[in-house]
Amino acid sequence: MSRVRQPITITVAALAAALSLSPAAQAAPASPAAQIAQVAQTGATGATAPASESRVRISTAHELPGDRVYPEGIAADPRTGDLYAGSFTDGTVFRMTPGRRTAQIFLPAGADGRDTANGLKVDRAGRLWVTDSTTGVSVYDTRSRRLLARFEVPGQEPRFVNDLALTPDGTAYLTDSVRAVVYRVTPAQLSRAAGRTAALTPRFDLTGVLEPREPGAFSLNGIVADPSGRHLLTADMVGGDLYRLDPASGAIARVALHGGDMLHADGLELQGGRLWAVHNTDNAVSRWRVTANGTSARMERRVADEALQLPTTLVRVRGTLHVVRSQFDKGGPLGEGTPQRPFTIASVRGL
Repeated sequence: MSRVRQPITITVAALAAALSLSPAAQAAPASPAAQIAQVAQTGATGATAPASESRVRISTAHELPGDRVYPEGIAADPRTGDLYAGSFTDGTVFRMTPGRRTAQIFLPAGADGRDTANGLKVDRAGRLWVTDSTTGVSVYDTRSRRLLARFEVPGQEPRFVNDLALTPDGTAYLTDSVRAVVYRVTPAQLSRAAGRTAALTPRFDLTGVLEPREPGAFSLNGIVADPSGRHLLTADMVGGDLYRLDPASGAIARVALHGGDMLHADGLELQGGRLWAVHNTDNAVSRWRVTANGTSARMERRVADEALQLPTTLVRVRGTLHVVRSQFDKGGPLGEGTPQRPFTIASVRGL
């Protein structure tokens, strides 16, 4: 087994175990359908509700060509409006342009030695950041598709580089779901690494902050940056907590959550004081009102619908949420079965 493939085998197993065996997961409803039925019976305000009953509209925005795509990440280019999505199973990166339903292949499977793609972001300079859970992150020029730099986690210990956020000064922060750390790549580091590979180094270590769990179990997943760059928010998908990270001081604090939690939270999106989170195995999307200083958040709404097909990440463009339908539980890393083809990106309106 190659160096690249071994970590992904270990960590995918850890992901499945984390979602099915953690104490918080055991306390969760047995299925999205059961959760919807429960809310329909109780009529709870602000809790999970079927999309059909809450005027949330879910439809297909884009189709991704390929039989085993199992997409994971999505990003929007702030300059062009193009969307990018990545395949967890082979590393293909797709580009979706406004007005075209079928995505085009932007980077083929295995490009530059990448066999998977997780989190994606496009910065203001037109650079596409693609995390590889087994190694680190690669940075590409969206115009030429050229690899500009690569950052890798040193050593051979298990890792799962997952999602990333960009602050206004161009610094990237990346979560590691197995090591419970957040890495940082500054503009100066990116400039020095031009055309070569550099080490990915941690900025935050949440090991002593998170609730105790089994070695190798998943923790940190989605991460977003406040528009001012003064703080970051990252979700502990197993513990159900949200954490505030201070880039300047290195301080870590638990965000006070009201009306819900971040259990199974995957990708996050933060705009205008509102935070959206997808809850993967719950087939749900939640919306939160976050205080300006990022110390408190109140859930305003949560919608669950199996049409989301195990959502993993999302991005909001002009009022519409574009949500990745991973189908990981249909023959992918989280379960047996046959996926619905083609794999798609959903548009969610009204949330």
